[in-house]
Amino acid sequence: MKKDGHIHTNYCPHGTPDSLEEYVQLAINKGFNEISFTEHAPLPEGFTDPTPLRDSAMQLSSMDDYIRSIEHIKKKYSNDLRINIGLEIDYIENYEQGTKDFLNEYGKYLDDSILSVHFLHISDRYYCIDYDDKTFGEMVKLAGSLQTLHHTYYETVLKSIRSSLGQFKPKRIGHLTLAHKFQKKFPVTFDIKNIMINILSAIKEEQLEVDFNVAGLRKELCGDIYPLPWIAELAYQQKIPLIYGSDAHSARDLGKDYEKYISFSPN
Repeated sequence: MKKDGHIHTNYCPHGTPDSLEEYVQLAINKGFNEISFTEHAPLPEGFTDPTPLRDSAMQLSSMDDYIRSIEHIKKKYSNDLRINIGLEIDYIENYEQGTKDFLNEYGKYLDDSILSVHFLHISDRYYCIDYDDKTFGEMVKLAGSLQTLHHTYYETVLKSIRSSLGQFKPKRIGHLTLAHKFQKKFPVTFDIKNIMINILSAIKEEQLEVDFNVAGLRKELCGDIYPLPWIAELAYQQKIPLIYGSDAHSARDLGKDYEKYISFSPN
């Protein structure tokens, strides 16, 4: 099976206007058997998006239309492609109950979803770790060091894995090493192996999957996959499923760098 398990849509406020139809037709042309639309889910009630334009996720008012639109195209192309209705759910520390309430309401409509960490709680405020390198630099200063910021990120990822979000909790952990998005400007010179072993052990224990996300290859200051190759190798050794995800925010990026995934064969 050739699957792209991480695709965004025109419902994404920071994406492109490309239609669902464009994504689907491109997936068919590229020989994919299955795709998952995993739009950024509405943020939990009471949480304020810390990005300048507050465009990290779609609005709650768009959810019903989002589901209807994918249900329609799912039926239309049922003989050509398996299409999953999904979401990329943000794990936000201290907002677990709101996330669980949302999933309890909409989870029954979902086929395949991702649980990701984008927002970190530092010095009594929330910051978006992957917004831009300037914000990332501010977070480093507030955290006290790059190493402390990475530790905070991975501890939050670990909390997301162990979180009790109910029966509709996503089964896949998104872009596991997103903290490396700006690694060419903020090079990691410290060891994260021990905490990564703990994270993968927790993923294995919870019977979750890992998003083999190639979006970092398209980022100027990253140039790598999420998770980093050596971490993907550890996951592979533990027989943790690695699911390819383009993390496409435009139709042209669907299936991008898929060869990196199919050629991945750990030593």
